[in-house]
Amino acid sequence: MSFSIAQMAKDARKASFSVANLSTAQKDAALSAMAQKLIERTELILTENQKDLDAGKENGLTDAMIDRLRLTPERVKDLANALIEVTTLPDPVGTVSDLKIRPNGMRVGRMRIPLGVIAMIYEARPNVTAEAAALCLKSGNAVVLRGGKEALFSNLVIAKCLHEALVEQNIDPNAICVVPDPDRAIMNELMTLSDDIDLIIPRGGEGLIRFVTENSRIPVIQHFKGVCHLYIDQDADNKMALDLLLNGKTQRTGVCNALETLLVHQAQADSFLPIAAKALAEKGVKIHACEKSIGYFAGAELATEDDWHAEYLALEIAVRIVDDFDAAISHLESYSSGHTEVICTQSYQRANEFTRRVNSAVVMVNASSRFSDGGQLGLGAEIGISTSKLHAYGPMGLESLTTQKFIVQGEGQIRP
Repeated sequence: MSFSIAQMAKDARKASFSVANLSTAQKDAALSAMAQKLIERTELILTENQKDLDAGKENGLTDAMIDRLRLTPERVKDLANALIEVTTLPDPVGTVSDLKIRPNGMRVGRMRIPLGVIAMIYEARPNVTAEAAALCLKSGNAVVLRGGKEALFSNLVIAKCLHEALVEQNIDPNAICVVPDPDRAIMNELMTLSDDIDLIIPRGGEGLIRFVTENSRIPVIQHFKGVCHLYIDQDADNKMALDLLLNGKTQRTGVCNALETLLVHQAQADSFLPIAAKALAEKGVKIHACEKSIGYFAGAELATEDDWHAEYLALEIAVRIVDDFDAAISHLESYSSGHTEVICTQSYQRANEFTRRVNSAVVMVNASSRFSDGGQLGLGAEIGISTSKLHAYGPMGLESLTTQKFIVQGEGQIRP
């Protein structure tokens, strides 16, 4: 039997009506059951994941892509824990805010409701299958998950586990749909199904996200890339600055909240860059340095205009000495991707000015860019990070998967 993405979307739409009316207790019970299934099926999940890893290596996937694709017993456990964490988060559905009494006595408020059906289009990230499913379920939405061919076996086995749990909980398994065929034509058709899909969230490389944005007839949450910056201010503590640099750049390179550009105030260059150069060399980091900073690094390449736009997702970083605080802000205005920017400073005034003038989705003072993550920011497992300001901005948790409707309570008022 041939696969129909249009029918899958219709099935998800039908399921969304029942999911929207589940109680918080029912949703949390389902999430707990889903987490338990992942633990019980760990061996099967790893067996299927290995098929994807073997194929990925044969097809020349980058180290960053392989890292995103790889599942281990610890990562499966982390997935299960992420689902459990979602059960501890407040359920946004049905909450009422902005309640006001109008002069005529009517009570007007706004109630949070699910968006409906969300489609996820993503690449070699099998964790997205479980995390997106959990967040969509808790926020009362159905979800259609279209992963890349690189993770097909992993995605399908995770979906099998989640479906088993849903059936046991008497919930329509079509609330979580995983597209079983990675054919590009199916994805193209998915992006036209505006009658049954309410929102598309792409996660992956810049090319994928631009393709979805340019071809979708459905609203798209955009996150083109994460060019994250660390700015070392003129009075920064060098030890703190080095810790932020190494954690942000080398702790895990293939993620969107890893540092890609280092900006250093010229007054701090002589004291900070020699220790940074030594530490980065020990970690094997390739340096793309501006003309003013290249002399501090052995074997560095002269940075080009492209380097200021680059999301390396590897042990590489661009380095630039800036004349002053305003020059750092100017660089961010020209090259920021809107993801995450960090300042290391001991100045309360400049810290405040940085947070006020920099309008990326996450702005940090004296904290690693690696904390730019839904779980670390208290949202639980995130469904993605939006670098477009409509309708969500930054890491997207439960509330970002809902909208608001007006509710009005009257006592027979009529309009004169």
